Amino acid sequence: MFKTIKNDFPASIVVFFVALPLCLGIALASGAPLFAGVISGIIGGIVVGALSGSKIGVSGPAAGLAAIVLTAIGSLGGYENFLVAVVLGGVIQLIFGVLKAGIIGYYFPSSVIKGMLTGIGIIIILKQIPHFFGYDAEPEGADSFIETSGENTFSAILGIFDNIIIGSMVAGFIALGILLLWSNVLSKKGKFFQIIQGPLVAVVVGIIFYVLTQSSESFAIAESHLVSVPIPDSFDSFIGQFRFPNFSVITNPEVWIVAFTIALVASLETLLCVEASDKIDPDKNVTPTNRELLAQGAGNIVSGLIGGLPITQVIVRSSANIQSGGKSKMSTIFHGFLLLISVVLIPTLLNKIPLSVLAAILLLVGYKLAKPSLFKKMYDLGWKQSVPFFVTVAGIVFTDLLVGISLGLLVGIVVILLKNYQNSHFLHIEDESNGKSVIKMTLAEEVTFFNKGAILKELDNLPKGSYLEFDVTKTRYLDYDIIEILEDFAFKAKERNINIKLISKRGIVENPESFIEFFKLRPKSKISLS
Repeated sequence: MFKTIKNDFPASIVVFFVALPLCLGIALASGAPLFAGVISGIIGGIVVGALSGSKIGVSGPAAGLAAIVLTAIGSLGGYENFLVAVVLGGVIQLIFGVLKAGIIGYYFPSSVIKGMLTGIGIIIILKQIPHFFGYDAEPEGADSFIETSGENTFSAILGIFDNIIIGSMVAGFIALGILLLWSNVLSKKGKFFQIIQGPLVAVVVGIIFYVLTQSSESFAIAESHLVSVPIPDSFDSFIGQFRFPNFSVITNPEVWIVAFTIALVASLETLLCVEASDKIDPDKNVTPTNRELLAQGAGNIVSGLIGGLPITQVIVRSSANIQSGGKSKMSTIFHGFLLLISVVLIPTLLNKIPLSVLAAILLLVGYKLAKPSLFKKMYDLGWKQSVPFFVTVAGIVFTDLLVGISLGLLVGIVVILLKNYQNSHFLHIEDESNGKSVIKMTLAEEVTFFNKGAILKELDNLPKGSYLEFDVTKTRYLDYDIIEILEDFAFKAKERNINIKLISKRGIVENPESFIEFFKLRPKSKISLS
């Protein structure tokens, strides 16, 4: 890991600048103390980063849990009571890891994962456009179509025209220019420009711009358009920002319901992010998913014990890490320490960073996730890949992350069922001489009740007086439902003057009276023919 420090430390700085406003924004959207978001970011970086088997994944508070947290804090009677659910949720995640539930992550179709990445990229762009122009009505990190301010994603963009902050907009364009110059030109000029990342330069210039324009009537940026890290007056007030769980409510059934909800949603988001981040990792590392659940569980226990929000692996920070050249888990650990050191030592300096500068950084992260060329590539792959992809993208943009993925997964399952329906058999007309059709039907390797409709349709459409060769030599498993269809067809075939030849590994039978008797079957869900 230490061999890649030259890659990991610069990447960690970028992840730090991406994570800081997201931690604060998600805490605000969750109705939690702002410092709670920073705590979970620190724990996600240091604790989860150290325990995880992922080399490039970054963990912290997630926007997908904001609505759950907001509701739970109110229903459980306070933040301290909610922290008990966070701790218990971490314990449940440990149990998931022990039970090896991480295998679920491997069952999401590639088209849905690509749709998730693209949808998140589009959401980042759409949500950051208002911040780029100084319209900061919605907290950073929000991902739902309907915003807490009462607007939706698109109405918020239209609201820019009445709410442009000139200073924020200028700072944003300066930052965007620096980032584009750095990534497209200067990064190719030597090691110095590769070690010193463009986002760091953009943030430094943004702070200088804010300081120099404070007295300007046109370009001054108000505090409401800057990063807002809590600033303690003393060491005691810093310690006072930590909150601790009230374990006296542990017997409350509602606490356990919230805990299980957090564990389930956080685990699902983590597994989806693991699959997505591994897919865009240029080194093609494979994250052990069960170990990831254990790491996330440990992180949530620690976070809950000291007042933090629930933690998941998050794709925005993970993709920023990958795009910035992170090579090992040291990048995510470094970013955690940077969060800790900065809020302790330089919170006043952090609060001079314009949100529009950070929006510029996130706009490029979003663009790299949702490049236009990907849409054409998915379209060219055909409808079986493109339909789940586009449904996932649209679902994420017009609802939220989990609903969008659920819709994409549902469509993906329907596509699989259609493919299964179509591929259950192969039908071939071999000879039509003398007005008599000789038809060969070959069943697939595995035929289930999903294939009933397709096979029944083909059998019913056979012309009268035809000759059917029914080949099951390659079939290993056959549902009893299919056997019943064949049994009924054998009876009807006599009335339609259809002759049947049954070909199997057990031999050839002309006009079988009973398929069930031939296979010596008893009613079972699946029958082995091998």
